[in-house]
Amino acid sequence: MPRPGRGDALYDEIGRSYASQRVPDRRIDAQIRRALRDARTVVNVGAGSGSYEPTDRRVVAVEPSAVMLAQRPPGAAPAVGGVAEALPFPDGAFDAALATLTLHHWTDLGTGVAEMRRVARRVVALTFDTVFELDQWIVREYLPEMTGQQLFDFPVVDELAALLDADIEVVPIPADCTDGFTGAYWARPEAYLDPKVRAGMSAMQTMDQALVTARMERLGADLASGAWDERWGHLRALPELDLGYRLLVSR
Repeated sequence: MPRPGRGDALYDEIGRSYASQRVPDRRIDAQIRRALRDARTVVNVGAGSGSYEPTDRRVVAVEPSAVMLAQRPPGAAPAVGGVAEALPFPDGAFDAALATLTLHHWTDLGTGVAEMRRVARRVVALTFDTVFELDQWIVREYLPEMTGQQLFDFPVVDELAALLDADIEVVPIPADCTDGFTGAYWARPEAYLDPKVRAGMSAMQTMDQALVTARMERLGADLASGAWDERWGHLRALPELDLGYRLLVSR
């Protein structure tokens, strides 16, 4: 039986609204599909409710959380319970392995990467470069405690690229991004005031909720007074922004 990863119990607890709040963004999806190139068979590791799974290829999903598996829509790719560190497939079973915003939940990154490379000839991984963490105003001004959370161990991008023998692509985040991860609302600050929106952000949901509520009340006051727009209102006019999200594509 595979050893549970950190995402298992975590997403059983906080992942109940992911399917509604984490709607794949078409522009990010297009970049991922381009990276998959001619792969006809794909294993989606840490698949969650199925975000960014291609529908024009044969896909098998691997996910440890029963709550996340239950949110997969009708007609989604077949899914198995399991963890990245022990993929239940023979060597070379797939053309490509896909991992989107999941690496920071794995118990053993090196083993998980080795497993993806074992079962697939190409690896495509969407992750976040923490060098950019404090560049996000939501972190810098309101939730600096989010930086370096022990529950979220994002790999160093250059080190991950070396492990994967991968090229690094910038993933610009559109101002109207539909995927509600933590940085998605950089130009729409009002969204962070909604608890339903925050429910799709694992980084916020694992924090002290009294603290988060108090800081979001301060954000609301800054929006009402115009203080936020004085400091960050220029962001509202930008079509997209580099927040540190990176796509790694093995050579």
